[in-house]
Amino acid sequence: MAVYRFRVTFEDYDDVTRDIEIKATQTFEDLHYAIHSYIGFDASKQASFFMSDDFWKKGKEISNRELKGEEKGAIATMRNARLCDFIIDPHQKIYYLFDTQDKWTFRIELIKILTSEDTNTPYPKCVRVVGEAPKQYPPAPGAVLPTPEDFDESVAAEPELEEETETATGVDDDDIPAGVDEIKDEADAEVDGEMDEIVDDEAKDEDEV
Repeated sequence: MAVYRFRVTFEDYDDVTRDIEIKATQTFEDLHYAIHSYIGFDASKQASFFMSDDFWKKGKEISNRELKGEEKGAIATMRNARLCDFIIDPHQKIYYLFDTQDKWTFRIELIKILTSEDTNTPYPKCVRVVGEAPKQYPPAPGAVLPTPEDFDESVAAEPELEEETETATGVDDDDIPAGVDEIKDEADAEVDGEMDEIVDDEAKDEDEV
């Protein structure tokens, strides 16, 4: 049984390729899953193969999307489409569109037809890897820090607390109540009189001795 060797190349990253071998009787759905298995993509998105000429002009479409109305007669389904029923050129070219939202595009070329399969090897299989595949889902951009315009200007800043300081204040003479000076003078006179009596008593004692 014949085996096809396809070279799969990212259209936007032509230095990244995968050579995949697949049996002629396998389906485009098998090729679809094999491609994403070897580039590390999530294969659950919608995709279509387009049989192309040497100038990559798109022809017959083979898709995995749900077909409606007139599409059913014009478009083949991957699950039921065998490769050998569509390959008509020993150098067949196939344009592959994956994920209609992000639009990953690939160019697939038939580079070799093997006349017999390896019965000890499961197909499809990757026989050559060149380059690292890009990330299907790029990292999300970092969080954006808020700008001054983002803050609510209606919220007033809290007032700063002022430190309370104690200041010593003197007493003016005018603030002293009337009569205080006379009382002070009388008290001073009494103290002086008591001190004089003590001195006289001490002098008497010395004379007696």
